[in-house]
Amino acid sequence: MRLPVTLHVLALCFTLLSSASCLSAGAAPFEDKFRQLEELLPTPNAYRTASGAPGHAYWQQRADYVIRARLDEARREISASEQITYHNRSPDSLAYLWLQLDQNGLRKDADQRRVLSAPSRQAWLSGNEDEALKFEDFRAIHEGREFDGGFNLTSVKSANGKPLHYVVNQTMLRIDLPVALAPGQSITFGIDWSYKINDQKVLVERSGYEYFEDDKNTIFQVAQWFPRMAAYYDAVGWQHKQFLGSGEFTLEFGDYEMYLTVPFDHVVAATGELQNASDVLSAAQRERLAKARNSNTPLLVITPEEALAAEKSQTTATKTWHFKAANVRDVAWASSRKFIWDAQGLDSGGKRVMAMSYYPKEGNPLWQQYSTRAVVHAIEQYNKYSFDYPYPNAISVNGAVGGMEYPMISFNGGRPVKDKKTGEITYSKTTKYDLISVIIHEVGHNYFPMIVNSDERQWTWMDEGLNSFLQYLAEQAWEEHFPSWNGEPRKIVDYMRSQNQVPIMTNSESLLQFTANAYDKPATALNILRETILGRELFDFAFKQYALRWKFKRPTPADFFRTMEDASGTDLDWFWRGWFYTTDAVDISIDGISEYGVSTKNPEIEKAWKKAQKAAQPISISDQRNQLLPKKVDTDPTLKDFYNQHDEFTATNKDRNSYVEEQETLEPWERKLLEQRAQGKHLYLVDLSNIGGLVMPLILEIELKSGKKIIERVPAEVWRYSPKKISKVIITDEPMVGLVQDPYWETADIDTSNNAWPRKIAPSRLELFKQDRDKNNLMKDFNTPLKAPETKPEAKAVARPETK
Repeated sequence: MRLPVTLHVLALCFTLLSSASCLSAGAAPFEDKFRQLEELLPTPNAYRTASGAPGHAYWQQRADYVIRARLDEARREISASEQITYHNRSPDSLAYLWLQLDQNGLRKDADQRRVLSAPSRQAWLSGNEDEALKFEDFRAIHEGREFDGGFNLTSVKSANGKPLHYVVNQTMLRIDLPVALAPGQSITFGIDWSYKINDQKVLVERSGYEYFEDDKNTIFQVAQWFPRMAAYYDAVGWQHKQFLGSGEFTLEFGDYEMYLTVPFDHVVAATGELQNASDVLSAAQRERLAKARNSNTPLLVITPEEALAAEKSQTTATKTWHFKAANVRDVAWASSRKFIWDAQGLDSGGKRVMAMSYYPKEGNPLWQQYSTRAVVHAIEQYNKYSFDYPYPNAISVNGAVGGMEYPMISFNGGRPVKDKKTGEITYSKTTKYDLISVIIHEVGHNYFPMIVNSDERQWTWMDEGLNSFLQYLAEQAWEEHFPSWNGEPRKIVDYMRSQNQVPIMTNSESLLQFTANAYDKPATALNILRETILGRELFDFAFKQYALRWKFKRPTPADFFRTMEDASGTDLDWFWRGWFYTTDAVDISIDGISEYGVSTKNPEIEKAWKKAQKAAQPISISDQRNQLLPKKVDTDPTLKDFYNQHDEFTATNKDRNSYVEEQETLEPWERKLLEQRAQGKHLYLVDLSNIGGLVMPLILEIELKSGKKIIERVPAEVWRYSPKKISKVIITDEPMVGLVQDPYWETADIDTSNNAWPRKIAPSRLELFKQDRDKNNLMKDFNTPLKAPETKPEAKAVARPETK
């Protein structure tokens, strides 16, 4: 029989255990925040299992390279040739190959430039310094229209020298094969090319050069510099999304051999191990490098004096640096005669790793003090949470690139500045900690995604978010109260309140508020998962399993989600759904509290309690004023009877007899419970609302009359049957005088004003400003004397840190 609509809805409400959302026949449908993710995640298969581990048939392509490159310092140009051997380990025959041409993003007609849009017209014209068009912006727009960037391909040939047909589609290169590459086969081919290097301070990219006007020298940071094999894998096929600037790089592992020809007096830092130190380093430098390997503190390999002497030489001769790198997905390098070089060794997985830094004199004293030590610290901390660092080197290079990562090498910005008044070299507290942070972050990228090789072109959060989380853990191990950029839930609150959001699970090129979405929010979510939901022991084990399972492999988001659940033994679908698939926020409100006592059923006690409750009520204004009003019964006492002597709170013999009869019906254990357990207990019914939509555990701080505070933690599943409103019973031994939800701000609640009962007044400050009565005074502006150009003082040979 079909139920009437109203009865049908009521039946559904009872089925859902009287969900608070089912208040009427017209209420919104029940929203299951704990619905499983199977509908969103790909179906497990032989390549990727339901547990989140690689399957028994998992496969991965491979590409090996031999590259010969020449740096023309005067022309700011790279010319090079490469030989690629591509191994088809897939079960598919490949009729063509795709390669990345990321430098083509600097072509005049590049989509990366053509799709750029300006902020709103109001923002440009507002006069707001943060939003208005800046000199740097205008210069970049102009230079982007003039710079002749991008790859100039001069040859694409097979191993036997025959030309291969190819097509360039913006930042992607398709090579059509004469015969399809069958499973298990390999192919070798060669490419010759050249390109102009961008001025990194003008066209801000992930690589480029920095020119120093004072000494007429240059630092080159070279990356995305060769045609690289695009990834081909089971979940996507060819990953040939265009490089538009945000989605980074998805690459295959392989072995590299590089021959880098640079000016004779240049020093080169690169991915891999130097093969010909005797050809490019002096005997003294080689001796220092060998000594540094066994040192536990940084030692100079190239001294400031040697770098300064090289700055003044500037020869036109060249020499070639030879490097080899095994099982990496990319290579990058840096070259300059300005480089000071320091190094130290550290143990990782039973072998000695070299931590090294390359920087100009302008980086000191900051770089010599902190860079290599930060490299060492990053490896030590990341090893704890993932796996032992497997490569022979880890390098930090200072240049105009503010922060970018490649296997074994990272480019990091940040330097001291010249004090405008004294000419002294100083650095602020922010500069110091930003440098340490960026080095930890970029070195940490060796783990994610350089080894745990996620698809950066598709999912920025899988490398940036996971890495930012580990960066936070490493920073907190550097010193107490390290000023981390993210990690703490309270630091994501402003973003979670904002309107222009998209879910974390959004393609890299479509992200809004890029850094907050892909770096900060996932890092915070993982910290909450570790501290509040799973606990450190379960989380750390599960996260380490993910790192070990996917080391030198390519995981997808589903592999991460499933591994964390599998290894922790916890259903986290609600957590991934809320934090990664929605833009819901945490806003849990304490709406009210009611106190209940357990009735003893004893009329002497219960009626006395009711009388006290009545007496505690406020006296009405009328009763207050009527107290002086003459009363009839006072002038005529004969009008008074039994009811004037007794009220409804008087216990009668009938009440007492009923109590005795009821006690006889109770079981002994029921009578004992009523007499011993119920007495002195205080029962509270707490009403809570999930205003923000994101279900989270309850962390309730209960304050008792004695001043004692108790923390009660309630799992997020408390919202399972009623995700918007619930009531929670709290039983205490003494009266409760206060209740706070999330007392340590550990859930990123966006509105703490409704987290306490009774409500608390939030202190703040109101700024008073003096009225400007002289705006638009053109006469005064015209008569203001011209100011002479400022003469900058020369820098003194003094370096001191300065906290600003």
